[in-house]
Amino acid sequence: MPHNIYMSRGPIVQFKLSDIGEGIMEVTVKEWYVKEGDKVSQFDSICEVQSDKASVTITSRYDGVIKKLYYDVDAIALVGKRGRGGDARHGPRRTHPQEIKGHKTQATPASDIKLSEVVGTGKDGRPEPSYLDLIPGDPDSARPRPKHRRQNQVMCVLWSPGFHKAMVKTMTAALKIPHFGYCDEVDLSRLVTLRAELKSMAESRGIKLSYMPFFIKAASIGLLHFPILNASVDEGCQNITYKASHNIGLAMDTIQGLLVPNVKNVQLLSVFDIALELNRLQTLGAAGQLGTNELSGGTFTLSNIGSIGGTYAKPVILPPEVAIGALGKIQVLPRFDAVGQVVRAHIMNVSWSADHRIIDGATMCRFSNLWREYLENPATMVLDLK
Repeated sequence: MPHNIYMSRGPIVQFKLSDIGEGIMEVTVKEWYVKEGDKVSQFDSICEVQSDKASVTITSRYDGVIKKLYYDVDAIALVGKRGRGGDARHGPRRTHPQEIKGHKTQATPASDIKLSEVVGTGKDGRPEPSYLDLIPGDPDSARPRPKHRRQNQVMCVLWSPGFHKAMVKTMTAALKIPHFGYCDEVDLSRLVTLRAELKSMAESRGIKLSYMPFFIKAASIGLLHFPILNASVDEGCQNITYKASHNIGLAMDTIQGLLVPNVKNVQLLSVFDIALELNRLQTLGAAGQLGTNELSGGTFTLSNIGSIGGTYAKPVILPPEVAIGALGKIQVLPRFDAVGQVVRAHIMNVSWSADHRIIDGATMCRFSNLWREYLENPATMVLDLK
């Protein structure tokens, strides 16, 4: 790890960054929780690092005193390497979150300003997540001083280098995949009724029941019939790996950015089980605490663009997965029933993308038809539950 710990009655121990799994070889240091001279105990939090996949809190393996920090905030640390610390004249300036009368200001340094003089107006003292004016604060009132606004105005954008790097890496790999799309509409009128009947029961169990658990469960049953959609393929398209577990991801808009946590082993879960796990993931996402376990291992993805207001999309496959679906908003629209009468229907559009190297249009169409059938007649899902 990027610091030395001095044992009270022992030698200085170099604490290097250990392997944190998933083949990760480097991380970005996002925040230090200690400074040189601090006493630490085993399991104390030392720092937060950001990999291509998730944020990870590194804890101490020793009792002792921090003697030296070798990495600056936003520096890249390599697994198993000690690295070198920055110098005030020859390297990056080391910046730590600083306290302002009980308020912590958290920001990505964008210029030579003192964070101790910046008043964050967002949650937990964070600046608002957009382009900001950073204005020195009045230490007595902890309020911005307008008279200094013009001469001290600084523009910066909050952007996570770790997640940006991960997105660039993933999307670059996705561009190599020949996508093809398929769209359809689903009549959710019966599902709307069923969910309304089950909603109060779910709430009595402490579960918030949305439509997404039904979409995810229907997809899992469909994957049992079309396992090629729950597979992965190597770069040379020589080997296809079929995944036994249905780890279905849900694209989620979080304070960390657009992330895709997944519900593990959906094929073994009930709709209520899925809803409970989604509640947990959404709570973690809202707190910016989604970790490697939640973000890794996905085998199939659904993106609920309808939660924002979209109807159709052209979703991008997340390698090494081979298919993804984008769900539009549910709209009440006129449709004809079986006897030709105009009725109110709850209509949702779905947009699928698949890897055309191993999946043909007929397979994607048949899977979509089956998924739609389960949702339009949700009682039939009971017949195929494992």
